Amino acid sequence: MDLIWLSPLGALIALLFAAYNAYRVKKADPGSERVRAISDTIKQGANAYLKRQYKTVGVFFAAVFAFLLALAFVKPDGPEGEGLINIFTPFAFLTGGLFSGLSGFLGMKIATSANGRTATAAEKGLNKGLRVAFSAGSVMGFVVVGLGLLDTSLWFILLKFVFRLSPAELSAAMITFGIGASTMALFARVGGGIFTKAADVGADLVGKVEVGIPEDDPRNPATIADNVGDNVGDVAGMGADLYESYVGSIISAVALAFGAFGIPQEGASVDSRIVFNRMMLPLVLAVIGVVCSVIGTFFVRCGESTDQKKLLGSLRRGTYVAAALFAAGAFPAVYFILGKEGLGIYGAVISGLVAGVLIGYFTEYFTSDTYKPTKKLASSSETGSATIIISGLSLGMRSVIAPVIIIGVSILASFMISGGDLAHPEKGLFGIAISAVGMLSTLGITLATDAYGPVADNAGGIAQMAGMDEHVRERTDALDSLGNTTAATGKGFAIGSAALTSLSLIVAFKQRVEMFHSENFAFRIETTNPITLVGIILGAMLPFVFAAMTIDSVGVAAQSIIGEVHRQFREIAGILERKAKPEYAKCIDICTRSSLRQMIAPSLFAVISPVLIGLLLGPNGIIGMLCGATVTGFMLAVFMSNSGGAWDNAKKYIESGNHGGKGSDQHKAAVVGDTVGDPLKDTSGPAINILIKLISIVSIVFAYIIMNYHLL
Repeated sequence: MDLIWLSPLGALIALLFAAYNAYRVKKADPGSERVRAISDTIKQGANAYLKRQYKTVGVFFAAVFAFLLALAFVKPDGPEGEGLINIFTPFAFLTGGLFSGLSGFLGMKIATSANGRTATAAEKGLNKGLRVAFSAGSVMGFVVVGLGLLDTSLWFILLKFVFRLSPAELSAAMITFGIGASTMALFARVGGGIFTKAADVGADLVGKVEVGIPEDDPRNPATIADNVGDNVGDVAGMGADLYESYVGSIISAVALAFGAFGIPQEGASVDSRIVFNRMMLPLVLAVIGVVCSVIGTFFVRCGESTDQKKLLGSLRRGTYVAAALFAAGAFPAVYFILGKEGLGIYGAVISGLVAGVLIGYFTEYFTSDTYKPTKKLASSSETGSATIIISGLSLGMRSVIAPVIIIGVSILASFMISGGDLAHPEKGLFGIAISAVGMLSTLGITLATDAYGPVADNAGGIAQMAGMDEHVRERTDALDSLGNTTAATGKGFAIGSAALTSLSLIVAFKQRVEMFHSENFAFRIETTNPITLVGIILGAMLPFVFAAMTIDSVGVAAQSIIGEVHRQFREIAGILERKAKPEYAKCIDICTRSSLRQMIAPSLFAVISPVLIGLLLGPNGIIGMLCGATVTGFMLAVFMSNSGGAWDNAKKYIESGNHGGKGSDQHKAAVVGDTVGDPLKDTSGPAINILIKLISIVSIVFAYIIMNYHLL
């Protein structure tokens, strides 16, 4: 049996389930005329932003496609018939970018339809509100895994059956295919993150801190832009981000599967059909994960209590059921494909799955206001904004310990139980790659719990602006606070999988270089090689520079919004007295123009840096660069994500009536802390996990050029 045909079937299941949830959302009550009007305004702003973003990104993609295609037809002395890069890479670059952008766009379309419906459903009950928001999040989750499986499986089928590539050729081709998805994800995350956090910071600092009006008050000119930002950043940007993580883990595992099972031992031969099926294992596991995630969604339900522990339990139930089912279903699949030698590989899959669950738990512990760290952070607001910022930085730094240990143990366990050793590391390295697949196996439901958060956030804003009863806002705030925690958990999964996938891609880069035999080159990546050491230092620097650029971009855009809000309060008489309407469209337009302009430099930095470093230091320096960037990027991303999530929930904890409640000095201090954390958790932090994979894939794509044309 050719297992490749299971993959498009899994994609079909995911996309049909996404369509089913979209139907459920559309069938829900859209609410009063006022609710519908506000929701439509948010939808129009989000659509206008994405239209302009995709035009900007489209120009970049067209230019890069032409450049890659030209390189593919340049055939220097070397492997006969091959260009400077693989001929399939330019076209896979386009499809990866297209599907990545499409997943975010479709998720955002449903999210902007669900926000008003969630507010209306919350009027009838907390569980009803949760069901609508979670259904919208499920669309995002299953569109991502469905399109990811579809893109990957279609290329696998095309290369195997149409172009008749051997396992070795197919492995070499597919490892470069993540560049399009990674590039699109970076643009979407950075651009959307700048938009949403500029609007959020501007609305909070002027509205809540300076003027003293409630969050999402319709008198605040930036409030609609803030709600638009939730969709373009936290939904569309996140969808493209997780699509890239999902596809990246699969293709790296497919490539390393050939190294583990496709190279014959001395005196032995290998059946290419068996090798192809073994290379299909990551895709088969992904299909099992889709089915388990679908089942898990039916276990998500809650009562009417707004207690955060009970709400967290309702979402945990679904994700834990999906994880348990996957653990049970993965064993027969691995055994059927690999036989007895697959027992160790199954252990690696479970290692990744358990690591993901544990990272999720510790992320929840450090960011949820039901646990001590965030409650303690909220109490530091008693002495002002400076102390809450200091405490939040400390919390984020401490929160790095558990994920680092978990990932370290998972790497060692996956390598050893898969049968790897230093003399013959191939199976162990495949074990590390397949553990990343295990970590993201139930991404459908994990992402659903993440993507529902922005919908609940928008619902709260609409409830406030539409003047709905106070109990509706209490329910949406409870769902929103839960969403902050699940969003941080989702980022934890993405960051953890990024670390594992990046390690796999480093190995893939080394294998790629070794394909281009040269008598004048040999890898010397020991720590006594100064070129490798310099590469490590430069690589360790990249996430910090990238983070600085993206944070500064948020600051520049936020300054524009703050100035516009000040202008409207000053020049439009009667806004605060509700006698005049703010000019919402001005703030949306400023955010759009600022974010599109500011996203260019960080994105180009991420694409160009590995090429320049490679041309200077060569393959030995690139290995060092990738190691340095992976280590510092992983820890910096965890720190930023958890600090920002804790600051946000500390603010929500105070708003629920603790430490003085809304409008108090403590609340204002918490708002300042939240604004500091906003660009960390929703712009820079999530984008770093894309950065460390993108620089790896760019290095692989340009491996031949780096090897043959470097200076040192």
